[in-house]
Amino acid sequence: MRELKGEKLEAELKRLEALKAYEKEYEHLGYVAGIDEVGRGPFAGPVVACCVILPKDCNILYINDSKKLSEKRREELFDIITKEAVAYGIGIVDNTVIDEINILNATYEAMRQAIGKLSVKPDVLLNDAVTIPGVDIKQVPIIKGDAKSISIGAASIVAKVTRDRMMCEYDEVYPGYDFAKNKGYGTAAHIQGLKEIGPCPIHRKTFIHNYI
Repeated sequence: MRELKGEKLEAELKRLEALKAYEKEYEHLGYVAGIDEVGRGPFAGPVVACCVILPKDCNILYINDSKKLSEKRREELFDIITKEAVAYGIGIVDNTVIDEINILNATYEAMRQAIGKLSVKPDVLLNDAVTIPGVDIKQVPIIKGDAKSISIGAASIVAKVTRDRMMCEYDEVYPGYDFAKNKGYGTAAHIQGLKEIGPCPIHRKTFIHNYI
């Protein structure tokens, strides 16, 4: 990762300090975790959630909402975050469960899985906009939290890289839908593949009924 110097480094550290405001507000309660998901909108594949507890003195440069970062930067940050985190957990709920219980409930389930896989139980959860049912931990929902909290931003990066890698692997198993590029979202190439080939085992039936 390119090393920043001088004014650019100062500006980036200042941005990171602003991103730590929510963590600092609640750190007196103990471990603060950020949680986010990716994959609510695609026609195919799972929804993936990640929960991350970062060290209090965390200064991992460039953490941000995963959608604002390049693929290369996300991949670099994935390795750094998963190495330096106090703990992280990933939850994955597949398309069959999404069709059975709907995408919102599947998202909650992925988040609960991610929390459950942490090696350290958090005392506070910073959530990207939602309140997760069935969780006995203090929750702080933050609108657009992945761009406002360093922990939620880190979670969004780990979740996205995890899911993107899965969709690239699925592209090799189920060719013809352009999964490696569209990651399961409903692009023109994906819809064309649906019409020509029909659905594959990872398609969400409740999402594609208008296209087949």
